Formats: sequence, structure tokens, C-alpha cells
Amino acid sequence: MSDSLAVCVFCASSSKIDPRFLDLAAEAGAELARRGHSLVSGGARVSCMGAVARAARAGGARSVGVIPEGLVDLEVSDEDNDELIVTLDMRTRKGEMDRRSDAFLVLPGGIGTLEELFEIWTARTLGMHDKPIVILDPVGVYEPLRELMKGLAEHGFTRPKTFDAVSWASTVPEAFDLLERSQVRIEATPEDYAEAEL
Repeated sequence: MSDSLAVCVFCASSSKIDPRFLDLAAEAGAELARRGHSLVSGGARVSCMGAVARAARAGGARSVGVIPEGLVDLEVSDEDNDELIVTLDMRTRKGEMDRRSDAFLVLPGGIGTLEELFEIWTARTLGMHDKPIVILDPVGVYEPLRELMKGLAEHGFTRPKTFDAVSWASTVPEAFDLLERSQVRIEATPEDYAEAEL
């Protein structure tokens, strides 16, 4: 087994999703604990956020929740976390989650999950961190996103190294195998910061 990682899981808070996604989150939490990792999450006890945290703790993993004060009541903060951090706003929340994490696992989710994914994906593409990012998508929810990113590359809006910054998995064990793998550091060039042609 690899060294213990603090794995940040980005996932859904919606109560209207198919139960299979709750099962996926619980499976991810259980696997995280089985491999000896700790969890960093959005700090809510609802939907997938709650499912992953409960499963992780049930397996003996430490869980840290980070939630903005404006969502404490809306998302119902998970008071069972080993540590619950209440931040001023969403931006501070993401920064705190990033700071406390060694790796990122992205489950199917909504616009908030996408925002979190794009921020860490962009930062890794620009060489600002070398933490692994894995998108776990067993049923193809994010397939349109993959196609969008390919289209952006074809039109010159993003560079091929964008795809080196993130991995895709279809099973929970595969996702954790990828998270535990050493990452190649992506070196940014001046062109990466400018709208230059390929």
C-alpha cells in the first residue's frame, strides 16, 4: 500500500439523484478507509457528501469537512466529522480543501463539483501543483465534458497537456490506484498563460 494520503472528494449535494450515485460515494469512502487514507470533503451530511464521509468513518478513516458558513444550515453540516471547518465563503472553502489535500477524487456532481474540478485542473495544467486528480465516472456522466475538452483543444483554446493533468477511471479500485500513483510534474510555459496558437 502507498503512503497515506489526504484525499479530497468532490461530489454531489443534491437529494434528487439516482441512488446508485450514493452507492458509488459510499464505495469510494469505504475504499479510501480500506487503503488507509483520510478524507477531506465539503462538510455536509447530505447526498454523496454524507455518503462518502459516513462510509470512510465506518472504515476507520479520519474525516475533515470544510463548509462555508452560508451553507451550514442549507447543506446541513456533518457534525460527525473528526474536524469541521466553517469558512467565510466558497472561495475560502476551496482554498482550505486544497491546502489540506494530497489528491483529488471527483465523483459525478453538479455545477459546484465542476467548479471545484476546473479550478484544480487548471492549476495543475499550469504547473501550480502536482497533486493527482482522478475523475471517477462509471456511467459516463462526464462523457460530454471529455468531448467538450477535446473540442477546445482542436480549436486551440487549450493545450494537449491539459489531458495529462487529469486521469479518468470507471471503477473505484482503478480510481484509487491512479490516485496513489506518482505524478509527472507539468511544467508551464509562457504560452500556457497566453492565448497563443498551438
